[in-house]
Amino acid sequence: MTLGFRLALLPAALLALTTLTVQAPASARETERPARLASRQVVFELVNHGDGLLRCQGDDRTYQVRGRLVGPRRDVLGRGGSTRMNVLVHDEGTGGWFWNLRKHPRYDYATQLARRGQTSLVLDRLGYDTSPLADGDDTCLDAQVAMLHQVVQHLRSGRYEFTRGRTTTPHASQVVLHGHGVGATVAQVEAARYDDVHGLVLISWAGADPSAAAREQARRQSAVCARGAGYASYGASVAEYRGLLFATAPRRVQATAAGKRNATPCGDVTSLGRAIVSSTASAGRVEVPVLVLSGSRDARVSRQAAEAASAFRASPEVTVRTVAGAGSALPLERSAPLTRRIVLRWLRTL
Repeated sequence: MTLGFRLALLPAALLALTTLTVQAPASARETERPARLASRQVVFELVNHGDGLLRCQGDDRTYQVRGRLVGPRRDVLGRGGSTRMNVLVHDEGTGGWFWNLRKHPRYDYATQLARRGQTSLVLDRLGYDTSPLADGDDTCLDAQVAMLHQVVQHLRSGRYEFTRGRTTTPHASQVVLHGHGVGATVAQVEAARYDDVHGLVLISWAGADPSAAAREQARRQSAVCARGAGYASYGASVAEYRGLLFATAPRRVQATAAGKRNATPCGDVTSLGRAIVSSTASAGRVEVPVLVLSGSRDARVSRQAAEAASAFRASPEVTVRTVAGAGSALPLERSAPLTRRIVLRWLRTL
């Protein structure tokens, strides 16, 4: 059932909030359009520092943070002029692979979006996979927000490099941030603080109200970090990890994800509380369209999506979609094609 309504939450601004709970068909299929696609690794020079009011300590050093451009070949190689870039920001415990699971094409979010004409940057945040950090205490979530802002600026100006070849990297005419879990918090705070993006897709975004299971994970990771570890696993076991992320994902997808599970930098773990405070305080300053996506069986989010979305008081349009039966990792659940269709329809409205 679709319910459209408008809420006047500020005298000078109207928040358009559309809510829908959608049922995933048992045999959802997408119509793929033939296109020549490309996937190229890129690298950004970023300074690891925080600059918010609730500043946490980065080490102020410059790092190479890597990602992968995935999209139509002419756009990835900079032959189509300026283009819109979707920047995909992963959660703790996952990595850029979450958005680009090439072993399972049906669940490869970035490539499936590329087939519909979208270009994406699949980012490995500092401390994950191709963007390693020796000591996980040397960064924090406020620094992750600041580095994401630097990425947005480099995309706009084209100041980044392919890791191979001398082709000029494309520059972005628009940037839309897509975030999952803690990555959604990082993306939301960036959009509020710097006002330099054109849209925001938040998947499994808890706002100020994570579930009891999510709070327990934060407590457990904090205890590990307090004992001097630089990194803490997300999920005490593989089974727990799967239970936090998945409700309907095929076993083979869950197994691949579990095999790629990343530990979380302890600087991110210990700064999570401050990041949640910053997220709560800044949500009302987001001035771009927002899409809030959640699964009805998300183990990490306790409040209703519509309630969470009401925090975006300054946004011109907030769209809420809840996918029935799905867990937290919407791009990897059986309903992934439906999730992508929702995102693509929303992108066409920007």
